[in-house]
Amino acid sequence: MLSVIDLQKSFDQFKAVTKANLEVGQGEIVAVIGPNGAGKSTLFKLIGGHLKPDKGRIVFKGKDIAGLAPHQICRLGVSLSFQIVNVFHRLTVFENVQVAVLSRLRLALDLITPARGLAIEETQEILNSVGLTNVGNRVSGSLSHGEQKVLEIAIALGTNPELLILDEPTAGMSPEETFATIKLLEHLNADMGLTILFCEHDIELVFSFANKIMVMRQGISIVQGPPDEVRDNQQVREAYLGGAN
Repeated sequence: MLSVIDLQKSFDQFKAVTKANLEVGQGEIVAVIGPNGAGKSTLFKLIGGHLKPDKGRIVFKGKDIAGLAPHQICRLGVSLSFQIVNVFHRLTVFENVQVAVLSRLRLALDLITPARGLAIEETQEILNSVGLTNVGNRVSGSLSHGEQKVLEIAIALGTNPELLILDEPTAGMSPEETFATIKLLEHLNADMGLTILFCEHDIELVFSFANKIMVMRQGISIVQGPPDEVRDNQQVREAYLGGAN
């Protein structure tokens, strides 16, 4: 579904991504890991169109999307959720998701067709799928951090993505919230067929959740493969896992 080939991105003299390569197959759960400064978030922003690469290719379903604008990439079926929660705090939970659905449907709003009367059923179905039905009428700013992170996933689902990219989806969550979020993502993958690409600092979570793992260091892809293969890779152990057994 997604191929990243020799991707490069520099900021002045700093090489954030030097040579990134990544493969994501349809229906897979793929993790990108690496120490702080490895280039993970930059890589995701390049894929999502929030940054333009200096060199390299990003191929989604056979189309090179490198350099396209975020809204163009989103309409092709790629949705990116950032590490920092990004919701409309003054809108209700329902309205946040509804806005995403209306954007995808490109519905023109006017005085005769008020927004609140559109896409009701689809918005409600998304809230049901992520377990936010009971808080649909609450103002989003009143939600807990974990609930806001789940809402951000719901907003992403409003764009009807085939590939969901998550930057630190469980950052700042309690153990209970983390468990619930991982169960939600497993449901979206197994029952709804959503392909998931994510980065996460919780290594134990990554190795238990991902089908494949790509390891980055200093902007370079070291290795990609199944969790057991990555864990046993000597280069990874020395560069990232500290050589521990």
